[in-house]
Amino acid sequence: MEEILKRIIQTRNQRGYSLEYVADKSEMSESAYRKIEKNQIRLSLENFLKIAKALEVSVNDLLGEKSHREYHQHNNEHGTFIGHQEFENFYQENREITQKFINRLESNIKDLHEEILFLRNQLSTKNQSFILAD
Repeated sequence: MEEILKRIIQTRNQRGYSLEYVADKSEMSESAYRKIEKNQIRLSLENFLKIAKALEVSVNDLLGEKSHREYHQHNNEHGTFIGHQEFENFYQENREITQKFINRLESNIKDLHEEILFLRNQLSTKNQSFILAD
């Protein structure tokens, strides 16, 4: 994750974008964005995708993945056109990063569920103690 955050910061700096600009384009507060860059809060998949869009780079660029380029030459009455089309190994990498985020979210949900059960138990115990005290 630290490498991804370094690439986000590096890309933002290379483009001359301020924290405020990227936060605004990513639809989050400057404070939240700053905490993401400083690795003080977890970067969600949703925010990761928004940041990539705000920085105008591909997800693979931020993940540090290389893309493959295929060059094409087109001849027509206006001359010769040489261009390229990027073929990124997006499917596999995106699936892996998505699964990591899903696993993290599922773990968070499990922890929250356990905390809710614990708090309900505590509340139930206190209510029973209160009833017995009367």
